[in-house]
Amino acid sequence: MENRYTTNPTDFKNYTTERVRNDFLIESLFVEGEIKMVYTHYDRTVVGGVIPTTNAIKLDAGDFLRTEYFLERREIGIVNIGPKGKVTVEGEVYDLNKRDCLYIGLGKENVTFESEDSSNPAKFYFVSALAHKEYPTKVLPIADAEPERLGEDATSNKRTIYKYIHQNGIQSCQLMMGMTLLEPNNMWNTMPAHIHDRRNEVYLYFDMDEDSRVFHFMGEPTETRHLVVKNEQAIISPPWSIHSGVGTKNYTFIWAMAGENYTFKDMDFVPMENLK
Repeated sequence: MENRYTTNPTDFKNYTTERVRNDFLIESLFVEGEIKMVYTHYDRTVVGGVIPTTNAIKLDAGDFLRTEYFLERREIGIVNIGPKGKVTVEGEVYDLNKRDCLYIGLGKENVTFESEDSSNPAKFYFVSALAHKEYPTKVLPIADAEPERLGEDATSNKRTIYKYIHQNGIQSCQLMMGMTLLEPNNMWNTMPAHIHDRRNEVYLYFDMDEDSRVFHFMGEPTETRHLVVKNEQAIISPPWSIHSGVGTKNYTFIWAMAGENYTFKDMDFVPMENLK
């Protein structure tokens, strides 16, 4: 488990490119045969990746959380971004194809990840937040997720949002999670930008070519910076920061939020003339 502390936005104004990348960019989450995690003190969110090969891998943070097991005081959302795999929760097996989502609630002690084919392993991405009550474990295949189509070709932001864990979908304590797919020849998300000061957000960019990049813009609206992001890298986005990006090609990303309000639309849009 890697530990990341929070940042004061006033201090952020003085950060170098290296410091911005060290504090907010997660460069390597997926290693075959391993589980990797990053703990951010923004809403005490845990971000992780796991690629099981020949053996099943248990959801376990060692002694970092100082609890008996990972989900003792937490909930978790999992999306498979690779070939078919399965997650076993207290003996019950949940099959996940690419882009399917699984939510596991508070109190589940035994959770393991496996690939259907160890030579072509699954690739599980997960985000975990603190929880105060138990909600049922539930799987939502992308085929059953309700799409919301936004944007237009004229502004290069034609995209489809799939909401998995939210107020009108899979129920949770505070975790919200979904996925956005940009259409070919569309590269912008989201402009005008917005902030939601009552919760943090984590982005995972994936399904990108090896030589493609996303320029992820962050910072206070009047003090923006950027991060150059490769395939399967994640961004920790503070509550005081915008989170917008443009790619060299279209891309896909998973967004996850945790914090005060359990409302997807609790956001404050930033007028274009205020961005600097």
